[in-house]
Amino acid sequence: MPTIYQHIRHPRIAAREADRPVRVADFLPRGTAVSRFNTRVAVLITKAVGSMWCAYAFALFDLISLPTAIRGGPSAVVTWVAQTFLQLVLLSVIMVGQNVQAAAADKRAEATFHDASATLHEVAHIQGHLAAQDEFLTKIAEKLGLDPVPVIDAPGEETPAQSQRG
Repeated sequence: MPTIYQHIRHPRIAAREADRPVRVADFLPRGTAVSRFNTRVAVLITKAVGSMWCAYAFALFDLISLPTAIRGGPSAVVTWVAQTFLQLVLLSVIMVGQNVQAAAADKRAEATFHDASATLHEVAHIQGHLAAQDEFLTKIAEKLGLDPVPVIDAPGEETPAQSQRG
């Protein structure tokens, strides 16, 4: 029985079914032992320096040289603040903030992934519903002696948008 619409499934749908949300661990090197070791060291140092405890330790460490800077006068204090305190302490504080923002971004990306998957699932059900309606309308058209509506996109035919991409 001819249908009035033939759905052509986008190739990304099949690939997406095998996908899962991307995680940071997916980007870690899996090559040589040296690259894995270097990555572990870098992640460990980043976690340590990117903590508020490290920021507090840097602040205490910097305060040791503050009395000397005060004795040196206003320009020495400005230099101490700019070159010592801000660089060391703010480095850790900024890293903590970036870690929080990255975690929130990962959570949003995962939610978006699941929303898109749910939407694709719902669209597939809508397509099934429409296909059932097509069959019903085709039967009605046959009983009334009308020609069924032609298939809009038959498999193997390219639409203008597909031929432009190709």
